Amino acid sequence: MKILGLNAYYGDSAACLFIDGKLVAAAEEERFRRIKHWAGLPTQAINYCLEDGKVRLEEIDHIAINRKPGVHNLHRLGFVLTHWPHPKLIAQKIKNIRSAASIKEALQANYGPEIKAEVHDVEHHLAHLASAFLVSGFSEAACISIDGFGDFASTAFGVGRGGKVKIDNRVYFPHSLGIFYSALTQFLGFPNYGDEYKVMGLAPYGEPHFLDPLREVVRIRPDGTFRLNLRFFRHHIGDVSYTWQDRAPELGPLYRRPLVDLLGPPRKPDEPIEQKHKDIARSVQATYEKAFFALLQALHKQHPSDNLALAGGCAMNPVANGKVYRRTPFKKMYLPAAAGDAGGAIGAAAYVQTQLTSDHGTLSSELSPLISAYLGPESNEEEIHALIDWKKKEIADSGCLISYVGDEEELSKKTAQAIADGKIVAWFQGRMEWGPRALGNRSILADPRDAKIKDILNAKVKRRESFQPFALSILREEVAEWFETDDDVPFMMQVFQIRPKYREMIPAVTHVDGTSRLQTVHQETNPRFYRLIEHFRELTGIPVLLNTSFNENEPVVCFPEEALDCFLRTRMDLLVLGNFCVERKAG
Repeated sequence: MKILGLNAYYGDSAACLFIDGKLVAAAEEERFRRIKHWAGLPTQAINYCLEDGKVRLEEIDHIAINRKPGVHNLHRLGFVLTHWPHPKLIAQKIKNIRSAASIKEALQANYGPEIKAEVHDVEHHLAHLASAFLVSGFSEAACISIDGFGDFASTAFGVGRGGKVKIDNRVYFPHSLGIFYSALTQFLGFPNYGDEYKVMGLAPYGEPHFLDPLREVVRIRPDGTFRLNLRFFRHHIGDVSYTWQDRAPELGPLYRRPLVDLLGPPRKPDEPIEQKHKDIARSVQATYEKAFFALLQALHKQHPSDNLALAGGCAMNPVANGKVYRRTPFKKMYLPAAAGDAGGAIGAAAYVQTQLTSDHGTLSSELSPLISAYLGPESNEEEIHALIDWKKKEIADSGCLISYVGDEEELSKKTAQAIADGKIVAWFQGRMEWGPRALGNRSILADPRDAKIKDILNAKVKRRESFQPFALSILREEVAEWFETDDDVPFMMQVFQIRPKYREMIPAVTHVDGTSRLQTVHQETNPRFYRLIEHFRELTGIPVLLNTSFNENEPVVCFPEEALDCFLRTRMDLLVLGNFCVERKAG
């Protein structure tokens, strides 16, 4: 049985392919279009999945999409009757519903009328929950999805058992923690879709002096759910423009004048960041965490499991995620590699897979657990060699030397030595990662001991704000020694406290509050990257590398030509492209 899973007409549009219960390929459309968070019908991601699975679209048995047009109509009607939203808002909602309803027609327009697959509409939050629980390896777990909006809801929570997920309760439009965080992100002068991570990075530099005012904005209810004070927002009544078709998503202003009266003048994108802005960022994060943990406490009270399956766009908040074990009774958590809307493609397909094949609700073993995110395109040695040969003059003109290192150990030792010598290394290996994080196959690597590396990377390579922190990759067996929390974090989705005695040893990846976002590297899932870190440990005594995504203010590189172009224009020191090394001459 072949199932194509899609996230279409949302940000981070994506596709995945299951064949006989096995996830064989998954990728976001942005990697092919080279436009961050690209939204629309993910035709190039579909093409990749079909090619990797060696099937044609007409051979697909089922297509699963992570939205269900018209669901929760009674809640929609009740909202319209009580709020009288702007007519353009209603028209936009109707347009979005129609685009999802016509997915088969859209595919036929692109691929021809031979599509025989049955199309399954999976409610947005059910797909999110399935993307976490059904591939977690848990036999049972409390489940929660938190995001902006999807199918007229922002939050859904319930329980997963065997191969089934049951939703008990939801928070409906217009109340949303995702909208709260996005609105305050805009207020702080970060206007682009997906800029919330900048507020998370800025928050540790501030103090929570704005907590009291923000209590007026997000109100926590006795049952653990929340409500927005809608007088501060305009997404529910105003003409807030949403653009989700064949481009980067764009989102109009979400807040209204009363928020300015509450917090003072908003920051413009070109204005300097002042201490006040840092304090607001810290208060926004703290306000989100208070609501987040109230939800989790209420969820655990209803479903007292040791296990938590967490998904949705708000699950991309690694700072909050890293505190779950300290602030809730949960003892084990699964976060998918793509917790946001892209992950809905896997969630929808996994849900359909289990519905069609499970035996009395028992999950087929092929689906769980999903501990590897290496599901994207890869390039063979012949393709890389051809690229190097084609670009050899450009490489030479850039002052670089080319070498080939066929021995695995020699390649790892050479690269580890370069990092230990202070060089910035672009590392391109194997299959591209699924999800937003570089996990050792499309990575920029550096020495975490060098405090100056952070500023060099931000200014000369990543070209981003100086306050943005960098994550680390660590050998799995070293986590308990180096961090105050010991857990698997294979997808770099949590922030933990580094033990005080090690913080000064790795300043490049230690944030101002003594934390770091980490990836635990397993020998079984990425042996080459694991061996590289081992060699670095042998040289330095440090089982950690600074690891950031291989890009320059663009989607993570997908193919070798993008990797080479990025390397040459950003002046990194060494590119390891498969077994080929492109190295800048000293001086």
